[in-house]
Amino acid sequence: MMFDGVEDEEKFLAAGIAGLQQNGFYMQRALDSNNLRDALKHSAQMLSELRTSKLSPHKYYELYMRAFDQLRKLEMFFEEETRSGCSVIDLYELVQHAGNILPRLYLLCTVGSVYIKSKEAPAKDVLKDLVEMCRGIQHPVRGLFLRSYLSQVSRDKLPDIGSEYEGDANTVMDAVEFVLQNFTEMNKLWVRMQHQGLDREKEKQEKERSELRDLVGKNLHVLSQIEGVDLDMYKDVVLPRVLEQVVNCKDELTQFYLMDCLIQVFPDEYHLQTLDVLLGAFPQLQPSVDIKTVLSHLMERLSNYAALSAEVLPEFLQVEAFSKLSNAIGKVIEAQADIPTAGIVALYSSLLTFTLHVHPDRLDYADQVLGACVRKLSGKGKIEDSTATKQIVALLSAPLEKYNDIVTALKLSNYPRVMEYLNSSTIKVMATVIIQSIMKNRTCISTSDKVEALFELIKGLIKDSDATSNDELDEDDFKEEQNSVARLIQMLYNDDPKEMFKIIDTVRRHIMTGGLKRLPFTVPPLVFSSLKLVRHLQGQDENLFGDDSSITPKRIFQLLNQTIETLSGVPAPELALRLYLQCAEAANDCDLEPVAYEFFTQACILYEEEISDSRAQVTAIHLIIGALQRMQVFGVENRDTLTHKATGYSAKLLKKPDQCRAVYSCSHLFWVDDHGNMKDGERVMLCLKRALRIANAAQQMANAARGSTGSVLLFIEILNKYLYFYEKGNPQITVAAIQGLIELVMTETQSDTTTQDPAADAFFASTLRYLQFQKQKGGAVSDKYEPIKHTKQGLKLQAKKKKKQGLKLPR
Repeated sequence: MMFDGVEDEEKFLAAGIAGLQQNGFYMQRALDSNNLRDALKHSAQMLSELRTSKLSPHKYYELYMRAFDQLRKLEMFFEEETRSGCSVIDLYELVQHAGNILPRLYLLCTVGSVYIKSKEAPAKDVLKDLVEMCRGIQHPVRGLFLRSYLSQVSRDKLPDIGSEYEGDANTVMDAVEFVLQNFTEMNKLWVRMQHQGLDREKEKQEKERSELRDLVGKNLHVLSQIEGVDLDMYKDVVLPRVLEQVVNCKDELTQFYLMDCLIQVFPDEYHLQTLDVLLGAFPQLQPSVDIKTVLSHLMERLSNYAALSAEVLPEFLQVEAFSKLSNAIGKVIEAQADIPTAGIVALYSSLLTFTLHVHPDRLDYADQVLGACVRKLSGKGKIEDSTATKQIVALLSAPLEKYNDIVTALKLSNYPRVMEYLNSSTIKVMATVIIQSIMKNRTCISTSDKVEALFELIKGLIKDSDATSNDELDEDDFKEEQNSVARLIQMLYNDDPKEMFKIIDTVRRHIMTGGLKRLPFTVPPLVFSSLKLVRHLQGQDENLFGDDSSITPKRIFQLLNQTIETLSGVPAPELALRLYLQCAEAANDCDLEPVAYEFFTQACILYEEEISDSRAQVTAIHLIIGALQRMQVFGVENRDTLTHKATGYSAKLLKKPDQCRAVYSCSHLFWVDDHGNMKDGERVMLCLKRALRIANAAQQMANAARGSTGSVLLFIEILNKYLYFYEKGNPQITVAAIQGLIELVMTETQSDTTTQDPAADAFFASTLRYLQFQKQKGGAVSDKYEPIKHTKQGLKLQAKKKKKQGLKLPR
């Protein structure tokens, strides 16, 4: 369309609307006065505004819709005239006297609508006359809108089955022929638009053509709504005629739109039964047509059709839909040599979705699709195009979403071959999708072979590719990825010890290649899975079957020792120490003293040689003490060696408060409930007294450094230890010792030099309430606690005496 600019076009539109409204006003006045001749004159002048060539299709549409509203009023007037006795035939002839052809044809279509409704002539004759006379307008835009108007006013007057216009002279075939003829002429006008204007305005012309596509497509929609168009008529008449127009027009935009429109408007059942004909048209289209999108839409519709009911599935088998679609895709890819990689993958993704819906039990079909995709991608190397990689992820995700089971996907031999074409970042994305599917569906991977295949698929998360280094990874993303791998390892399980050991060995072999940075995430779940197997085998110390393949706890512990040792290269000594202690406890449960002692030895070596941070040392020593307390397998010599180590480590901590807490924690190593041979009251008392001395030294250091004695919290904690062992029946813990410690705490609390500590005060008050509660229990418990004085009045008197005598530690 040629015009000077947007402003000029707006002016032309405004002028056209003004002329149309003015003549519309005069037409309405003539209609009100029942003046037919003036009404026709002003209506023709009004419609003359549609003869303009100065508007773009979008602006022309605005003008057309205003004229359409006026024509509806004129049509109602004609209907009133015919009911009043006016001959519709005379009207039909009268409007043909309009001076210009475009207004004449609009008026003729309007009267023709009334003519058909009057039934004074067969509908097919009027329709044929109108569709033929509309050939008088060959200007593309004006012709398209004229024929669109014809289609609009006639769509409810077609001689269809059940329609009032059906009769001996009117058949469904007449309606189909009319719509097809109108469609053919409109398609020719639409295609012709591309040849108008200058070459430099091609892009603009294509945009304008695209805006008019629905005018042509509405004819196909009208065809699909005709009740008489059954499968046979569609197969024999409609589809061949439509495809003839599509193929012969040789226009990219037209072919793409009409093929897509054809697929969208007609029933899925028709497409299935005419699949040969429909697919046969694709290779005949222009090479530049986006066939992949049209084919994808076709397969998507057929997939949805199959998903509606299982009753239709035999139809797909009968027509061999899978093989036909597969062959069609192959031919399309061969015919379009420059088809992008994303297009190839999109086609096979749609075919795979179709296959999974129609033939969910035929894994061989799904594998064929993946194999065909691999063959088409061969020689292309790693795919870097983002659109193509998204399509491959969609392709590989389809089986997971359908079966909700990675085990089924692992049966597809071509599945990993497709993944080989992904770049490193997309492999990680796909690996994450696989793991999320396993987590969501709680899939159990129960054999070493399946684990091997699975870890090959997710290797992007387990080890770095040659093109990627850890430095390029976002730290949070990396942690999230490795945590997902850790969760996956925990889900691998088999009740058979021999197979479970194979699974563990397979996982270990893969994670050991993942680099030092990944080991802190992947080693712990592997260790705990192994310990779960150990507890399953608990008590099987000997080789029951007399062969080297038997799985025993000792063999697993050897593997664990080697596995945890790899953490030294990270380095992650704190984590390794925790894992060694966990293994030691498992060995204790299996009654394997040498193994448990070896794990403790390794933990002590790590503490001495690798852990230097003071906070880490505090945490580590408490872990060692806690684990050692729970050990029951050690003999006297080994236990004494380890407890000596623990107490030695405790006394060498950097800060006095940490020393104090570690030392009084060691007291539990010498008094274990339910084990008479592990109750040494004297050594418990030694630990507590040593803790008191360290606490006193800590106060003195605080006094020297800050001028105040600091908090009495350590003394209160030690007091609670005294009470614990007193309650457990340790004869070395006397009432006098407890009483002296209570008095000491009270004295320090009342001292002006003591730093106020609300937490310590609350702790001490809670301790005193506990003593009162025990006294009120009655019986032996009450008798046991009665000698301990804890009332505030009694404690204040004794505290004053102690203050005069000077501070002394309880003995």
